[in-house]
Amino acid sequence: MPVVVIHGGAAVVSPDKVQLKLEGVKRAANIGYEVLQSSNGTALDAVEAAVKVMEDDPVFNAGFGASLTLTEKIELDALIMEGTRMKAGAVAGVSKVANPVTLSRHIMEKSEHVLMIGDGAHKFADEVGMPATKPEALVTEYACERLNYFKSFMTAVNSGMGKSSDHDTVGAVAVDSAGHVACATSTGGITAKQEGRVGDSPCVGSGGFADDFIGAVSTTGHGEAIMRVCLARHITGLMQQGMKAQEAAVAGLEYMKNRVQGYGGVVVVSNKGDIGVHFTTECMAWAYRKGSVVHYGIQPDDDLTEDGSSDSSPL
Repeated sequence: MPVVVIHGGAAVVSPDKVQLKLEGVKRAANIGYEVLQSSNGTALDAVEAAVKVMEDDPVFNAGFGASLTLTEKIELDALIMEGTRMKAGAVAGVSKVANPVTLSRHIMEKSEHVLMIGDGAHKFADEVGMPATKPEALVTEYACERLNYFKSFMTAVNSGMGKSSDHDTVGAVAVDSAGHVACATSTGGITAKQEGRVGDSPCVGSGGFADDFIGAVSTTGHGEAIMRVCLARHITGLMQQGMKAQEAAVAGLEYMKNRVQGYGGVVVVSNKGDIGVHFTTECMAWAYRKGSVVHYGIQPDDDLTEDGSSDSSPL
């Protein structure tokens, strides 16, 4: 059975944002699942559509509402990957596109490259007909407030990346009725990061990984730690050795915590539709839809449910 699994980032979530994040991940799960149910919908289409929902939602740190660098700039990173031929596209440090996940897909499908950065990526976006967005149009008041709180990159890491986190990256994984898998991850990075810093999100094997022979993973958390252990690929490797998706998600995050003292979260799906959701941070908004029921949560051990058929309207 087709399934789409969503995360809204490993993050400290203020009480006034909890319901907004939950509604956002549920909406993304429903939109992604609708794509899977359509006549020509693929896992790749589903993860792109789901992530775009969250890039357009200012409650998440991706696209509109992304975190600001120490110099008050927007720098967006994203990755999309399909599991059949393991093709991928990614962007880093872009600021003139509202949906970096879509630009990533254009790179995957319309160029010979995997990763493009900065002005080169902006030029490519223009070449493929993506509308340009003014960077200031992506800035929200909440992002400015977070920048004022986190005064430097190390402050953000040290005070935010234990069991707490400012890393509310978004991501999705899916498997379609043909057994094909895909992943997508998108982020504005960490608040008050040094200009030019790139984390795990656009890196194949770290921010995400997809292989039809195994499954797909999207990650969130302390990007430097995730890159050092190649978390997404590590988890699919555990699945390849026989672990179920949930077991591999737990084992992969425990390995990262014990080996490099890094915290984060993951969503995982196997090529058979087996689901994994786990995080070692304080919170992670997540949701998945399989059939007519949406499962979701934000606190450890949450598994709330509701009928998804009546709540799939876009923002």
